[in-house]
Amino acid sequence: MSSLYLREDLESTGVGDSVTLRGPEAKHAVAVSRLRVGETTSIGNGRGLIATGPVVRSEPGELEIRVESVVVHPENRPGLVLVQALAKGDRDELAIQAATELGVDRIVPWGAERSISRWQGDKAAKGRARWQLIVREASKQSIRARVPEVAEVVDTRGLATMVAGRTVLVLEPSAALALSELDPSALLAEELVLVVGPEGGISPAERERLEAAGAVEVRIGSGVLRTSTAGPAAIAALNVLLGRW
Repeated sequence: MSSLYLREDLESTGVGDSVTLRGPEAKHAVAVSRLRVGETTSIGNGRGLIATGPVVRSEPGELEIRVESVVVHPENRPGLVLVQALAKGDRDELAIQAATELGVDRIVPWGAERSISRWQGDKAAKGRARWQLIVREASKQSIRARVPEVAEVVDTRGLATMVAGRTVLVLEPSAALALSELDPSALLAEELVLVVGPEGGISPAERERLEAAGAVEVRIGSGVLRTSTAGPAAIAALNVLLGRW
């Protein structure tokens, strides 16, 4: 049962104030989670602010809390960016859901050469909206103060332009360098970009283009992980290397 609900228009609040949820979010809190008067819950804006307090009113379509504490969580530095290649089935969705729970800060959908799934035309907007919904719900489930942004889909040319000059790690099973061998001091940039390929892997041409943009290839362990698990596994390892965990 989630104990964090989101109200994106909440700009500020203080101890003693009342904060009200309405619409689908309130309906979920009251009808699904069955929050009742006296129970404690939290309401956040998805941009760092979380207000916590007891429920003082619980009605169909409306829930109100009296604020007892307010915490504003700063942005992570470095921010972790996951570039997730589009994948068939729900494997890419599983990846971004787990990555959100593990602390990713931004997600970029990538239409790689070997991606079976394609976001073109109206499908691009629908796919992005779908990913943003998954990320929002995963943030609530894991009680995250900041909901990661889902960027517009990029192709390989756009990805190479985007990552040029940044600290970029490309997951590649054949890489000589293990993720665990990285020097944490080399990762302390404004943003750390992690690139994960599709089911068929990253093509040689794509690897060359990313290397030319300054990316470094790293491996995780001695096996080959699915595209649905590679990103989350790397994010977990980076959380340790960066001292977040």
